[in-house]
Amino acid sequence: MSRVASELCERVHRANQTLVESGLVTETFGNVSGVDRAAGLFVIKPSGVPYAQLTPASLVAVSLETGRVLEGDLRPSSDTPTHLELYRAFPCGGIAHSHSAYATAFAQARRPVACLGTTHADYFRGDVPVTRPLMREEVEQEYERHTGLVIVETFRTLRLSAEDVPGVLVANHGPFTWGADPSAAVERARVLEYLARVACLTYRIDADAPGPATYLVDKHFGRKHGTDAYYGQPNGGA
Repeated sequence: MSRVASELCERVHRANQTLVESGLVTETFGNVSGVDRAAGLFVIKPSGVPYAQLTPASLVAVSLETGRVLEGDLRPSSDTPTHLELYRAFPCGGIAHSHSAYATAFAQARRPVACLGTTHADYFRGDVPVTRPLMREEVEQEYERHTGLVIVETFRTLRLSAEDVPGVLVANHGPFTWGADPSAAVERARVLEYLARVACLTYRIDADAPGPATYLVDKHFGRKHGTDAYYGQPNGGA
């Protein structure tokens, strides 16, 4: 495998292991990928391989242009066409997919994870949306590609920025998150699961709990993201 792909494989392998260590996956569910746009490829977990057996060398490099395998001896994740469509549409460097319990429950209920407070707004500038259900023909023909396309369609229909809202729930399926690199994508997956759990608790207390004002959401998101961010230290400290 080329040096470029090998270095990316190391990062993607670590991110996949972090996904497991975070308690977001069970069995072989889920996957993380990372992209190198200059090299025209992304690297993704192979299909059905247990995480305990996963090594950097077992990951698969896929062409951003054609979607074909460039390097690797194993079949790439069945979700590879979904990742491909997201990389083509969104300016991200890594994508994570899981079937974490609370986020998946919202996806199965076809309900967005509403922005109910500033904890949510620190990472997502508004509700984490849910896609429409896929139609029969979209499932029967190129199912995984249409999963990616319906995510992109959702963001375009709702006029959402993939940078402001770095995650989505696919109806009756589960969450996808993304970020600047594979590690950031997994971080957002962890946060989304936490937010979904807190939302469930909030709705138990008040099924009609109101969300925060837009200016409060914008304030909390803006202090962590963008050119005017002031949270944390310049070197990345807390």
